[in-house]
Amino acid sequence: MEAREVAKNVIEAMEEKKAVDIRVLDIAGISSIGDYFIIAGGNNVNQVHAIVDEIDERLGRKGVQPKHVEGYQNANWVLMDYGDVIVHVFDSENRLYYDLERIWKDGKSMDLAEI
Repeated sequence: MEAREVAKNVIEAMEEKKAVDIRVLDIAGISSIGDYFIIAGGNNVNQVHAIVDEIDERLGRKGVQPKHVEGYQNANWVLMDYGDVIVHVFDSENRLYYDLERIWKDGKSMDLAEI
């Protein structure tokens, strides 16, 4: 599955579970680690888990497995590595603290409809 299709499925899963402030950064031109960062928030641990579980289930049904998942247990920042698509799901406090959008400001912010 191409990166854009993986990203589209991730966004749909996030929307299904009412993720907060979904952002997509196109990082292909500035980094070799991937094509897209998808960043979103959850209001509590249960919502963060629900978002991550929905992403995993939706992509898993299509035969796409993450290369690595980190932070699921604590659920304050869950990172899901799908190769060219890197997914970050934060609780509200940690999203503000780490501010990935600022750190990766050279990436192109994409409208969700572009995916």
